[in-house]
Amino acid sequence: MKIKDRLALYFTLASTLILLFVLFATYFVFAKFMESDFFDRLSDRTRVTANLYLEADEMAPEALRRTRNQYLEKLNSEYIRIYDANNEPVFIDEYGSTWDNQTIEKIRNQGRVQFKNGLNQVVGIFYRDNQGDFVIIASAVDQSTIYRLEKLKTVMFFIFITIFIVLLLSARSIANRILRPLGIFIEEVKQIKSSNLNFRVQEGSNKDEISLLAANFNKLMEHLEQAFVLQKTFIANASHELRTPVTSMMIGAEIALSKERTAEEYKSALHSILEDAEKMDEIITGLLRLAHTDVEYGSASLEHVSLTGLLRSIQLEYNRAGNPPELALEFKSVLKEDFILSANPALLKIAINNIIANGFKFSNYKAVRCILEVDAEGTTIRIKDGGPGIAPADVQSIFDPFYSAQVRQDQHGTGMGLFMAKKIINLFNGTLVLEETGAEGSTFKVYFPRL
Repeated sequence: MKIKDRLALYFTLASTLILLFVLFATYFVFAKFMESDFFDRLSDRTRVTANLYLEADEMAPEALRRTRNQYLEKLNSEYIRIYDANNEPVFIDEYGSTWDNQTIEKIRNQGRVQFKNGLNQVVGIFYRDNQGDFVIIASAVDQSTIYRLEKLKTVMFFIFITIFIVLLLSARSIANRILRPLGIFIEEVKQIKSSNLNFRVQEGSNKDEISLLAANFNKLMEHLEQAFVLQKTFIANASHELRTPVTSMMIGAEIALSKERTAEEYKSALHSILEDAEKMDEIITGLLRLAHTDVEYGSASLEHVSLTGLLRSIQLEYNRAGNPPELALEFKSVLKEDFILSANPALLKIAINNIIANGFKFSNYKAVRCILEVDAEGTTIRIKDGGPGIAPADVQSIFDPFYSAQVRQDQHGTGMGLFMAKKIINLFNGTLVLEETGAEGSTFKVYFPRL
């Protein structure tokens, strides 16, 4: 059974139970009220009878009946009995039932008794008179109330059926309306194939459970899309990127072996092969880092990372290298405090270092400035190099995998550095953009908002 059908059914059942309780309570209260009212009427009949018969001493029983019938409306199946101190009847309606001594004594002891005898309602009172002590018992059937209760049951039955149908239809309509976003979500999920993993479902603006489900599903799709991008990128480009240095190595080796050569020529050939091998090693390393980025991010626990400490550690590593290029650090904090980021320090270091390494490589190892600015909104890292800038035709593609902007003949990267940097920074809710580029160099901006 569908959720909307179950919701409609449960809502209808709950509402129906409440409705039944209300109807039964109404019926019970009404029946008790009418019963109490009829007992009061019977009590009045007993007192009227006592006044007419016992106070009017000279009135004969037949005259009493005529007077009572003339001035009082006779109730359905009404019978009145008057018993003296010896429990002997002194006034009996025709065809009436007699009462046993136990009932008469009970009335005499309690003063007033009311009870039901089948459909008959009975009221008995103890009455003291100058002629003696008497017990007066009146009984009748409240036929009017019985008729009204039957009509009330019929009306309640039709009301119950009508309200039940209305509740069922309205509950289904409400369930359809509430779960309409879920239906849209299901239909949109059906559209997702391996060819359109960039598709995202509507999250809506209600901020309810369905909206949260859609938001979490979109996050899952984002991770799946990244995994598929990695797979497709590796399959589509790895063979091509690896084939180039391998082919170059094979050609260089074949040329060197084609004839006898001098030691210098063999040395030059080996240097060429070594360069191709180093390039292939860079490509393989980049591919492996890229392939393991999501795995490392998902498996490693996040830590509080000081961006100031991270940049200083990168600077220290460059200073320890032989003939180190100059990495200048500048810190500007409006709040006079460091910015602490929740991230994987190893991955974040790879991302920042890739940008800095690119700045050195494409500026012929001129000085690179790294400026850290902290304010109330977040932190900004600007990395400025002294290279010739990036051609306008290359600006839109520098963050694509395996895309390398060739500045000079001897400057050609693997095309993985900036792509990996942007991917890692995005994982930690940051952004990486090319802020400006020109003849005096390029500036890359890394921004992490304060969450």
